[in-house]
Amino acid sequence: MALSAAGAPAQAAPAHDYPTVDRVEYVLECMQRNAGKQEFLYKCACVIDEIAQHYTYDDFVEASTAARFQSLGGERGGEFRDPPKTREAAKRYMQVRSDAMKRCDVPR
Repeated sequence: MALSAAGAPAQAAPAHDYPTVDRVEYVLECMQRNAGKQEFLYKCACVIDEIAQHYTYDDFVEASTAARFQSLGGERGGEFRDPPKTREAAKRYMQVRSDAMKRCDVPR
């Protein structure tokens, strides 16, 4: 018994593990953007899984926040619009998300 357990190949861990609640929130928001249709449950889950292949959870939070608030006006919005590093992080995130949406057949 000990030999079979020791000789068994280890399963690879997921690329980046995100908290379940954050994955659920992402899927629900995605479904809402697509008229709340049930068919988007799996498609939107596919999108967040694809994104998780590219970002650690902390990097995802930073990049998605930067992308979300790029159009925020005033001084507070300047934190997300002005620094080149933040603009680049938002741009890369939008591209990763766009590519994931195409692969997962999510229109918007």
